[in-house]
Amino acid sequence: TKFLSFRIEKTKPPTSAPPPHMHSLAVVMMTMLLSSKPFASAFFIAVGPSGPASRTALRLSTASAAARIPLAGSDFESTCGSAAQISANLGLYKSHVSDRRGDPSSLDPLEGLSKERTRLIKERDAALQRVNALSKEIGKVMKGGGSEEDVAAVKASVEEAKATASAASDSLDVVQSQVDGIIQSLPNLLSDDVPPGADDSSNVVISTHGDTSALPTSLGWSSENYTPRWHDTVLSEMGCYHPERSVSLSGARFSLLTGPGARLERALTHYFLDQALEAGYTEVSCPVVVSRGPLTGTGQLPKFEDDLFRLHDFQARGEDAFLIPTGEVPLTNMHAGEVLSGPVRYVAATECFRKEAGSYGRDTRGLIRCHQFRKVEVVEACPPAESGRRHEAMCDFAQGLLEGLGLPHRKVLLCSGDVGFGASKCYDLEVWLPGMDEYREISSVSNTRDFQARRCNLKIVDPDDPKGKKKVFAHTLNGSALAVGRAVVAVVENYQMPGGGIR
Repeated sequence: TKFLSFRIEKTKPPTSAPPPHMHSLAVVMMTMLLSSKPFASAFFIAVGPSGPASRTALRLSTASAAARIPLAGSDFESTCGSAAQISANLGLYKSHVSDRRGDPSSLDPLEGLSKERTRLIKERDAALQRVNALSKEIGKVMKGGGSEEDVAAVKASVEEAKATASAASDSLDVVQSQVDGIIQSLPNLLSDDVPPGADDSSNVVISTHGDTSALPTSLGWSSENYTPRWHDTVLSEMGCYHPERSVSLSGARFSLLTGPGARLERALTHYFLDQALEAGYTEVSCPVVVSRGPLTGTGQLPKFEDDLFRLHDFQARGEDAFLIPTGEVPLTNMHAGEVLSGPVRYVAATECFRKEAGSYGRDTRGLIRCHQFRKVEVVEACPPAESGRRHEAMCDFAQGLLEGLGLPHRKVLLCSGDVGFGASKCYDLEVWLPGMDEYREISSVSNTRDFQARRCNLKIVDPDDPKGKKKVFAHTLNGSALAVGRAVVAVVENYQMPGGGIR
């Protein structure tokens, strides 16, 4: 099956039956569809009798989902296996990397490195066995009355075997480092229901909630005079947003709120936390400084180090220390290296820190994209069979927060080219911002399956094992519930009054 996307552009609406040249175009299209030869894209221009003014441009693109090997029906359950597992399923992995618009050739060295690793392990172990055997031989030679030359010869053989084992071990460390680098840079496998696409333009809107025109009417706006302003303008007029002072303190992309603005931020944080507690989450107060280990466990390292704030004069657990980019990092790693007896559900309100290295020049105004921002994060770890259901429930919970605030929003399923590195499937919740006249992300809710659990060695007792002895890698989920700064933006822009201020 080929997945296709079409874009048709017409300068004039059709007023009669398609001319003959359009039938020819249709024949060309169908020929390509039925052809067994793959094609990436094609662009057709059909010029009718009236010339270029009535031309029709139609673009076809084979979407990558046709090439992506599905997980369902395969014998491969893991999403982040060992080098041997990945090598044995190389085609599957390459198809998913390609569908994410990555470079599948980055996996090519893995098979050779795995074979070399196996060879070096055998060479090292054989040399160590020889060392043990020869060491015993020295005593036998001495007890048997062997000459000094005989003893010296055996000792020389021992040293030679030790040197061979040491060299093999050193080479093995180098190979293992290369293998680890490839595996740690490998994104998660995609769920089968993730749609194909190169970027966010291919994301699928699942549902839309709320009437964007109803709220302004209830606030006293008429359709003629409704001119919503940006949140920073409204807050500045209220005297509680001070960009020039935050710049004097910290530079660009930081914020400073006072009075009603600060109280609104605090109130939203408490509301989100209280709702999470009612939903059964356990609140956590956690560090905002972590070592490399936790960031590697959740997938931020090594790939996204350029976007992290590293503390240059401080170490954590003997490793480089970083400010957390999200509460997901400490919450997911709380049980790293442990075996859970059952599912866990946590919530935390934390400050988050990101350099926004790839966002230069974008969203420089207001509170939309800051280096430091507050976010309420929910995280769950559960048996594999439960993660799909829990993912939907987590998204429903985050949506409930937006509904409780009366904010128009929509639920979006991210396509393969837009899903985050560690996620197998992700929903974005986008809130309507009338000042900006667009929907913007306020929450991402992800199912990472066993991707993070394998990286941080988090297991759970298999509930299907009647004896309760079988342990499996847990599935982890995380979601913003919600990004507090953007919630402030949404409340201010949606609830702004005609005469100024907000309700």
